[in-house]
Amino acid sequence: MPSSIGDKTRNKQTNTTHHSALPYYRSMLNPQRLAILRAVLAAGSINKAARNLSYSPATISQHMTTLAKETGLVLFEKQGRGISPTDAARHLADQAQSLLADFGRLERVVADLRGGQAQHLAIACFASAAERWIPEVVRTVRRHQPNLTVEISLNEPVDGRGRRRPDLDIRTEPANGAELQLDGYQRHELTIEELVAVLPGAHPLADAREIAFLDLEGEPWIDHDIYDSPIGQIILTACKAAGFTPRHAARLDDHRAALRLVETGIGVTVLPRLAVAELPDGVVARPLVRPTVSRRIVVHARQDRRRGDLIARAVAQLRDSACQAVPAW
Repeated sequence: MPSSIGDKTRNKQTNTTHHSALPYYRSMLNPQRLAILRAVLAAGSINKAARNLSYSPATISQHMTTLAKETGLVLFEKQGRGISPTDAARHLADQAQSLLADFGRLERVVADLRGGQAQHLAIACFASAAERWIPEVVRTVRRHQPNLTVEISLNEPVDGRGRRRPDLDIRTEPANGAELQLDGYQRHELTIEELVAVLPGAHPLADAREIAFLDLEGEPWIDHDIYDSPIGQIILTACKAAGFTPRHAARLDDHRAALRLVETGIGVTVLPRLAVAELPDGVVARPLVRPTVSRRIVVHARQDRRRGDLIARAVAQLRDSACQAVPAW
C-alpha cells in the first residue's frame, strides 16, 4: 500500500494534458468503496475495518487505492508505522452518508421487485402520532393486504434521506395559520387539539384548574423541540404573545424524554394533548389560557391510482383515531 493513497494518481495527472484528464473526472464513484471508506474511518485502521467487514487488509487497501484514483484525492497519509486519513477523506465520507442511504433504499427496491414483493406503504409523521395512531393504521392496512410492508419515519426533524417518498405525510400546522398544500397529495384535516402545561406534581401551580402562559415566565423550561419544528414554533409564538421568551433548563428533541425531565423536577414544558395521553407518575398536565394555543393535525395523502384504495383505508383509520378523545390525566 503506498504511503499516501492518491499520490500516484496525483503525479500521473501532472504528466497528462487537460484533454486526456477529462474522462477521468467523468468516472462513476463506486458506492461500495465509499462505504468501505466510512468503515475504515469508523474503525480507525484498515486492519480493524478488514476484521469488521470480513475482508482481508489487502482487499481494503486495494479498494482505498482505487477510490483515490477515482476521486483524484489523497485519502490517507503515512503516520509513524500506520496511516492517517486526510481532511479530504473525512469530508468525502461525511458527504457520502446521504448518498449511501439513498443507494441502500434503491437496493431494497430492486430486491423487492426481484422477489415479487414490492408492496409498501410509507408513512411520515411526528413522534406522538407514530406512538398513538400508527399501530392501528398498520393493523388495518395489513388486514386488507397481508403481504404489505409499512415503513414509518419521523418527519420532524429529519429530511427523509434514504427513505421512500411518503404515501401519507402527517403534519402539524398552527390552528389559525395558513393551510399547506403539497403537490401530488390530497390534504385531509384530522383534528385540532389544544396544548397544555406539564409540571411536576409538587409544583405550586399543579393544583390550578388552568394556567396562564405568563405564569410560566419565570420557570425553567424543558424544550422538546430543539430543531424548531412546527410545534416548537407554535409554542414560541404563544410565549411571545404573552410577552416573554422562555428560559430553558434543558433542550432535546424527544417529548418522552422531556416528560422524564419534568418528572425529576428540573422544569416545566408545554405539549399537545396527544403527547401527554400517558403521563409519568408525579407529573400533571393543565389547560393553558391567555393565550389558548392549538395545533391543527393534517394528513397529506399521495394521489396514486394503483393504490388509492389502500391509501384511503389508511386515511379513514387515521380519521377514526383522531376522533377518539385523549384519556384524561
